[in-house]
Amino acid sequence: MKKFSALLIIGALLVMTACSSNSEKNNSSSSPVASNSNSTESPTPTSSDADNASTEYSLENDGVDQAAFTEALSQFPAEVPEKIVTTSVPLTEMLHLLGITPVGVPTSTNPIPADFDSIPKIGSPMAPDLEVVTNLEPDLLLGSEALRSTLDKNLEGIKVEKAYLRTDSFEDLKLSFKVLGTYFKKTDEMNKVLSTILDKENALAKQAEGKKLPTVMLMIGTSDSFMVMSETSYLGSLVKKLNADNIATSVLKVKDTYSPINMENVVAADPDIILVLASGDHGASQDKFEKEVAKDAAWKNLSAYKNNKIQILDYSIFGVTSISNVDKALTQIAEYFYE
Repeated sequence: MKKFSALLIIGALLVMTACSSNSEKNNSSSSPVASNSNSTESPTPTSSDADNASTEYSLENDGVDQAAFTEALSQFPAEVPEKIVTTSVPLTEMLHLLGITPVGVPTSTNPIPADFDSIPKIGSPMAPDLEVVTNLEPDLLLGSEALRSTLDKNLEGIKVEKAYLRTDSFEDLKLSFKVLGTYFKKTDEMNKVLSTILDKENALAKQAEGKKLPTVMLMIGTSDSFMVMSETSYLGSLVKKLNADNIATSVLKVKDTYSPINMENVVAADPDIILVLASGDHGASQDKFEKEVAKDAAWKNLSAYKNNKIQILDYSIFGVTSISNVDKALTQIAEYFYE
């Protein structure tokens, strides 16, 4: 396997970070924040609010880290904003699910809710158009925590409250959605989504009882090479939730989210299943993977290859972080594990 340049790794990281994405139902009134609350009193994001939120969310053991939840909630302004701009596709999707309509949304190749098609686009998640943002006069800008330093630098000339939420992993999505639902007092909408996810988690845990889970290798492709993904990737976090053994962590001991593939080590680890993140647009198409196998006969020595356990995954489901797609993504992976 030839070693690819640092630029390719950085490129893939930017693709996956910027992709954080997706869609649902809009109950907005003429106000940019659709029916936040019937109360005229604004919530103050303090530790006590976080405690109250835990009580309101009736399901126990939702898996959301309480300390991280309290910290994320505390960065929001005391007065609930009326005009919100979001630079993140996953956060845009979350606002839609909660019935909150922003005044500005990111420009992205990944889908945003169709209900938001007429809302002004502010530019890329990493470099929004300052003039457009300024003209919208937002009270709050919502962005991805992964892009905090970049956005802070790019938005230096704009005076606006900012809040950053994590969107990189399965657990991040639940945490950030709970923060938004709590802050905007949208607990009914929040509980509906989180209950569905928790039900899926519990069902899959029961399905796994008494079964020996496979060892798994996760791969993503750049324009001319492939990388192995750790549990800190979105796909890796889904596999971790199902308690499968990701060899990137257990055997290869990789430290980065995306790392070059060392075929000698992969052959030694011999994973039961290989999941390949596929997208013609992002480099990891079925055809490219087959050419990769043809270049290196070592692939054919793997049990996953011999047993036809190499799965090419749909990038629209597994390549972008989306709270709406979590149920479908977990279900598909479980089918590969338990078939």
